[in-house]
Amino acid sequence: MKVCEKVQKKGTTSYNEVADELVAEFSTADNHISPNQAYDQKNIRRRVYDALNVLMAMNIISKEKKEIKWIGLPTNSAQECQNLEVERQRRLERIKQKQSQLQELILQQIAFKNLVQRNRQAEQQANRSPPANSVIHLPFIIVNTSKKTVIDCSISNDKFEYLFNFDNTFEIHDDIEVLKRMGMACGLESGSCSAEDLKTARSLVPKALEPYVTGK
Repeated sequence: MKVCEKVQKKGTTSYNEVADELVAEFSTADNHISPNQAYDQKNIRRRVYDALNVLMAMNIISKEKKEIKWIGLPTNSAQECQNLEVERQRRLERIKQKQSQLQELILQQIAFKNLVQRNRQAEQQANRSPPANSVIHLPFIIVNTSKKTVIDCSISNDKFEYLFNFDNTFEIHDDIEVLKRMGMACGLESGSCSAEDLKTARSLVPKALEPYVTGK
């Protein structure tokens, strides 16, 4: 216990440092005892060496050349089990979050590809490209508010920053939300996907990602 306490207190030490301090401590204590009961210094050093080997075997300390480092006392089984369960739940929650993010990215891919197909069909039917002033480029946002709302808009000189002030409530919708409302995500976002829409959605994603579309 003395050896263990010494290494724990110092963090990083050496065999000689621990042995010298323990010899000094026991020698000082022996000044108040009869000389016949004095501790043998060689015996103390040998016991320190043995104790350090035991601590290393238990992975409480580590040793590299002459340097000894404190690792920590082992936890009991119940505490270790509890820690593992907490870590397991943390990782399961992280996996759940990643799956949710992946599903959202798949919905975006399906919506974009559906939009491309719809625009191509429209161009083929009209036999011409859409007029320049009728094109909305991605990404975009839509701000929705009452017709009576007074909006003050300020634009920076480089047109990279826009500042809006509203005197009433308003909503902001991004392009993905708009595409979902247009049905470009095949109803997957609301769970109202028909068999035909599901077939279309599966055709728009790589084979390896199909299970995230069908939920299987």
